Parts: sequence; structure tokens; C-alpha cells
Amino acid sequence: MADGSTAAARPGSRSRDKALGRVLDQVDALGLRDNVLELETLGYTVLPGVLGPATIDRAKAAILRRVERKTGRRIDPHTATADDFNGMQYIPYLLYDDGVFEEILMAPAPLALVTWLLGESCLLSSMGCHFRGPGGAPLMLHSDNGNGMPAPFSPISMVANVNYALTPYSREAGALAMIPGSHKLQRQPTLAENFTALGPAGGDWKDPPGAVTMEIAPGDAVIWHGNTWHGGHLRQLPGVRMNLSAYFNRQHVQTQERHGDPAHQGVLDRHANDPRFAVLLGAKQPYGWREEGPDYGLMGRNPRGLYD
Repeated sequence: MADGSTAAARPGSRSRDKALGRVLDQVDALGLRDNVLELETLGYTVLPGVLGPATIDRAKAAILRRVERKTGRRIDPHTATADDFNGMQYIPYLLYDDGVFEEILMAPAPLALVTWLLGESCLLSSMGCHFRGPGGAPLMLHSDNGNGMPAPFSPISMVANVNYALTPYSREAGALAMIPGSHKLQRQPTLAENFTALGPAGGDWKDPPGAVTMEIAPGDAVIWHGNTWHGGHLRQLPGVRMNLSAYFNRQHVQTQERHGDPAHQGVLDRHANDPRFAVLLGAKQPYGWREEGPDYGLMGRNPRGLYD
């Protein structure tokens, strides 16, 4: 993203690159310049209070409904033990479970920062919850370029993540951990740079060198460049840690989840007047044709630069 930062600092750059101008206008309108600087230097940034209490409660309730359907048991989010739900399990494909996830997807400030990283044509790759009960093991440090992208990674973000805290984050509660500046290394972490088990049982773990624990409140969001190393502490408290991870990619990258299923046409219909929602779910994506061949009209709308 250094190219984008340099361009943004030059007089007249907005008029020369209209997409960059639109992106920066949105960043400025939302007061996010400091967050853009943190994305460039640290590889991540925190937005406090993105989600209100009612939205948080609706999201948590929807996630718990899915978990309880999957496990066949009721999970008390405040008192659950490792016997009730041990360690972490990823709960995928939440967008279509409840309308609250559509609302969260379109939260303006996180989406503006994702657009800074990935451009206006970016896609929603997946939306899920890292549902974590007591015990288990940490989520090992990794870069989200885990889809076979070889090192060295591009300095330009190909993917980006928005991690919404739905429950309090602390080290004991199983919080997200970030490595500042790791996006500039353009590779995955080594074993020596990761969580390290202390003893054969693996019950105690040494934190990675330089790890910063995200001590944030419900409703806060952490946004990061796709190269940035991150992981998660194991939970040492009763109850469960819930988040919502909205993962995005540039148009040419394969999404993790399949969108456009006719079974979910009602979701698109509800947002018929919001073209950005349709683009996030693939409305500009020209690939995936069959015998009919390419749609050259869509191909003509392919991005021409970093921002679109």
C-alpha cells in the first residue's frame, strides 16, 4: 500500500486517479486518516464502538443458534466450561443466517478501510465466527495469504480482514493477537516466531515475540492488511469468546464462500438499491462462465488500478 500512500500525498493525485479520490474522500469524511496511517505502518488498526449493543446482541444470538443446532446442546455464553465447548471452532457462512450480518457487512468505517486496502471492486470472501470456549490451544500466528500464495507476498494487500469483537477481548478471554509491522515481511511466520508450547501437555504457551494482545470491548473492530501476522490466545475463563470475521479479497482472488446462490436471492433483493452490496457479493465478477462464454460488458468493468 505504500504506492497508495505516496500518491495520496501528492497534490492533484485525486484528480488524476478518480477511484483513489473517491476512496480518500470517504476516508476523510469518516475521519479515518489516522487509521490509514496505522494500516500502512502497523499493518492493522482498531475502530472503537462500530457496533451498538442491540446489533451485538442480535449477532451473538444468531451465532449461538447456529452453534446449538450444530452441537445439539445449549451453550451458556457466560458460564460454559471446556466440557461444554472446548477450544475454538470456526462457524462459517453466517451472512445468510440473519439480516444483522448484512447490516454489519455494510458498516461504513470498516468498509472504507477495506476499500483503501483492496479497492472498490473487492469481494466478501467469507463471514464467520471464531467461537472459542475454554481450553484447547492458541490459534497459531499466520498471514491470511494462506490460500497457496507463495512468498514473498505482494506489498499490496490482496486480502483483508475485519474482526468484530462481540464479547470482551483480553488475553485470558482468548483475544486476538497481532504482530505490528509484520505485513512488511511478506511471508508467513516461522515456528520460532509463533506460540510455543511449554511442556509436553501443551497446557501452557509462550506468546510469540512482539505479540500485541487486542484488549478491546464488544463492538470494536480490528482491520488488517492481508500480510499481517495474527493469531489468538487460548481462553482461560468460563464462557465463550465470540467474534465476527468479515474477510475480503481483491476481485481476481477466489472467495472462500460461494455467493449468488438462488436460494439466497432475497438477500440481494433487500439491497436492490445498494450497488456496493451487490459488488461485494460478486455482481462485477466476470469469471466462472460456462458454454455461454465471457460477459464482455462485465470484463470491461474490471479494475484498472489499485483502487478500481
